[in-house]
Amino acid sequence: MDKISLDYAGFRHEYIGGGLRRADLDPDPIKQFHAWFAAAIKAGIHDANAMTLATCLDNKPSARVVLLKDFDEGGFVFFTNYSSDKGRQLEKNPNAALVMYWMEVERQIRIEGKVEKTSREESEEYFHTRPFGAQLGAWTSHQSAVIDARRVLDARLEEMKQRFAEGQIPLPPHWGGFRLKPDRMEFWQGRPDRLHDRFRYTLQSSGSWSIDRLAP
Repeated sequence: MDKISLDYAGFRHEYIGGGLRRADLDPDPIKQFHAWFAAAIKAGIHDANAMTLATCLDNKPSARVVLLKDFDEGGFVFFTNYSSDKGRQLEKNPNAALVMYWMEVERQIRIEGKVEKTSREESEEYFHTRPFGAQLGAWTSHQSAVIDARRVLDARLEEMKQRFAEGQIPLPPHWGGFRLKPDRMEFWQGRPDRLHDRFRYTLQSSGSWSIDRLAP
């Protein structure tokens, strides 16, 4: 295999953001998230709701990108196959982390906490907002399982089309949402010379949040 030469200077991006001050922050990190998320959408960032989900089982970390589907004071919601690798990992170890990075606005948000499953009613309500093909896909794919070839998926998809040819597609018993309830959140704003602004919110036993500035 030929060695790939990395042009470090070509990869380097100089951050020019205006910075972030403590006075700019809302005391509530969920409200602060709402403000930044709205700004990311306004900036036209494609897939602004994409986030890296990190899990850990038996001291072996694992990460993948999922999509944020809802958030409020109760936490941050994403949906998946409960039988997938991430589903099984979260079942055994509910501690997880989320990261959202928006290069266009030079911002990153880190979220840490524990997950719990959404109610069956909540999962069902979201499931029926998905496109028809995505609903079929939830029944078709045994997510994270080893398969011999693409034709296995294609054949199972045809089977599901026949099975649900008439009427509403029901929510699969193995599919639903997780809600991560944060106990720590960090807001990162890019600054020149890699001297970025970082503020960390930490949930207190009283239910309030403390805010600390972190060295970049």
